[in-house]
Amino acid sequence: MKVKDLGEIQQDMLLFGGPYSNLQATEALLIEAAHRGIDAEHMLCTGDIVAYCGDPAATTDLIIEAGIPVVAGNCEKQLAAGALDCGCGFESGTTCDLLSAGWYAHANAEVRDDQRRFMGQCADIIVFSQGGKRFAALHGGVTDIARFIWSVSDEAVFAEEIAALEAHVGKVDGVIAGHSGIPFIRDVAGVTWINAGVIGMPPHDGKGDVRFAILSGGKAELCTLGYDVAAAKARMQDVGLVQGYHLAIETGVWPSEDVLPKALRH
Repeated sequence: MKVKDLGEIQQDMLLFGGPYSNLQATEALLIEAAHRGIDAEHMLCTGDIVAYCGDPAATTDLIIEAGIPVVAGNCEKQLAAGALDCGCGFESGTTCDLLSAGWYAHANAEVRDDQRRFMGQCADIIVFSQGGKRFAALHGGVTDIARFIWSVSDEAVFAEEIAALEAHVGKVDGVIAGHSGIPFIRDVAGVTWINAGVIGMPPHDGKGDVRFAILSGGKAELCTLGYDVAAAKARMQDVGLVQGYHLAIETGVWPSEDVLPKALRH
């Protein structure tokens, strides 16, 4: 496990996951951060810069040029290794499994070698302190980078991941995670688990806006972000990514609902 320590942070932090090759949403997030007076050093991405949308290379460039700390997601790991699939952990035959072949092939064709090197250097875990609390950021889980952990997951799932995490980095008060795409904050076993959601895709709520979180004084708040959805959709259509996610960014309903627990289906 590659661990990066950001030290003690006094300022507010902007937490986000999954840019997902959505250049327009990533641009909007940087504008939002500037409006809030948050610089790139105090933003944190939980991985999967590249995925469903149409601009993998340009979105990666924007993240790199801004200087935002990034936790390695499964997409970063797979692209850095030159793998032929996203490594998302989808069950064989599910909609996610079938649709991932299209967007991953597009990303794999566009992402440059220098961007793969950047992805390969991303930390597996980023730790920092704020407001007297110690946080650790990861992608899906420590036991499995592509583990789907939801707001409705069993407490034992959280406890297992927290124990595995603390075996690497010591005691934490909060965990910042991504991968699953739907934001939530849940207190479990004395630790606050924060999933900030993703900015590249709406959280399957029937709306087009995406999510991020602000961490202030050691407390997290989930926030909503609007962006130029029409331009993002048009770009996906231009590059032939029309398997359903081009509609999802507009309708807010995933074509891959079968990956979700029944309690979170639309």
